[in-house]
Amino acid sequence: MGAARWLSLGSLLALAGLLQGRLVRQEEAGFGECDQFFYAGTPPAGLPADGHVKICQRAEGAERFATLYSIRDRIPVYSAFRAAPPAPGGAELRWLVEPQIDDPNSSLEEVTNEADAVTSVKNLGSKQALNTDYLDSDYERGQLYPFSLSSDFHPTTFALTNAAPMTPSFRERWYMNLNSLMDQALTPQCGDGEDLYIITGAVPSDRKVKDKMTVPEFVWLAACCAVPGGGWAMGFVKHTRDGDVIEDVMVKELEKLLPFNPQLFQNNCGETEQDTEKMKKILEMVNQVQDEERMVQSKEGSVPLSSTRSKKSALLPPEALEERSSFLRKLMGFIATPFIKLFQLIYYLVVEILKNIVYFLWYVTKQVINGIESCLYRLGSATISYFMAIGEELASIPWKVVKVIVKIIRAILRILCCLLKAICRILGIPVRVLLDVATFPVYTMGAVPIVFKDIAMGLGGTICLLFDTALGTMGGLFQLVFSVCKRIGYKVNFANSEEL
Repeated sequence: MGAARWLSLGSLLALAGLLQGRLVRQEEAGFGECDQFFYAGTPPAGLPADGHVKICQRAEGAERFATLYSIRDRIPVYSAFRAAPPAPGGAELRWLVEPQIDDPNSSLEEVTNEADAVTSVKNLGSKQALNTDYLDSDYERGQLYPFSLSSDFHPTTFALTNAAPMTPSFRERWYMNLNSLMDQALTPQCGDGEDLYIITGAVPSDRKVKDKMTVPEFVWLAACCAVPGGGWAMGFVKHTRDGDVIEDVMVKELEKLLPFNPQLFQNNCGETEQDTEKMKKILEMVNQVQDEERMVQSKEGSVPLSSTRSKKSALLPPEALEERSSFLRKLMGFIATPFIKLFQLIYYLVVEILKNIVYFLWYVTKQVINGIESCLYRLGSATISYFMAIGEELASIPWKVVKVIVKIIRAILRILCCLLKAICRILGIPVRVLLDVATFPVYTMGAVPIVFKDIAMGLGGTICLLFDTALGTMGGLFQLVFSVCKRIGYKVNFANSEEL
């Protein structure tokens, strides 16, 4: 396998995080989120549900296209998508598988590498085609929705559920037809292509690859332009036989060619309002595409044989040449198989090592991010708590001001109440008491002389009492002395004893 067919490291890392598919449950009427790729949001009607799997192909978190896959033939019945500007060219990616088709309980991504699914998916390949089914065969994986028609990097177009067995020459012409039809005929006649709905499909034949995959008898394309007042619908068929060019048919005729005669577009894409002039222009461009394909085929037929073929081999009959080329191909395959297997083993080991390194780095990064998130969470919680406390205080200030005002008003009311009580008590005192209070100073001044007089008389009486006391005391002492002397025997004569 060439180097261009191997997955680059950047693409491998991108696939680990960007690819997402979704198997739609059979009991659902449509394709879920992928109903947007069908006209009026309605998938083709009339196809049996048994043996078919509905797949909503996703990439980078968005729906890309829808696929109805046949687990019996192991090829897609059809893929539906919207017209988009062509994608830039790039290296071919590794083909992908849907693990949930074979093992609904698989924990892998719904679109993943076959190497990752081999060891973990039970019965891998029992209901779908694998890369190994194409080895040592004359067929290659042909996309119904080619990568070149997607608007950007769509790895899901490389899912094996979007591929059918095609010969290299037929696949090349099929891609060329699709690109030419989209660029020259379909998109220019449908505004900017936003209202253009495309369904590409494959009809199985009785031929199989390794008794597993069914080779298509022909592939087809149905287009519906839903521009109001200027819509149209066209169909195209391309047989897998060499030399056949793509054919234009009406959608109703195409439906008759398909198994079970399904209705591809609801209400036949509004056939009552279709613009016949645009359809004529499309047919003119289709004729040019057919002429271009015939010219390419004629040029391919006129290419001389390889210079490496000897003259002897050129003279051999076709049967001998075919037998010899088959023997050489088998011999080269036998010699190259061990090297290919060794290279695949080395590649698988390198991929697993890189994957484990990426997982380890992702784990370390996740732990660091979790630590930073925890710190930020705590800081945010503390900040929020702080601002909430400040907010509560600010919110309580008006209430506190109201409480203070209420207390001031209550104090003022109490003062007024006390003043009223004092006034009431003053008003309740009798008039006589007031007169007595008023005349108190007059009576007081009139009584002052009398008081002084009484004081003087009191002082005179006190003095007289003191003299009387002193004289009485002295008389008593003399009487005592006289009595003592009398008893002792002394006689005292006085001229007048009574005076003593």
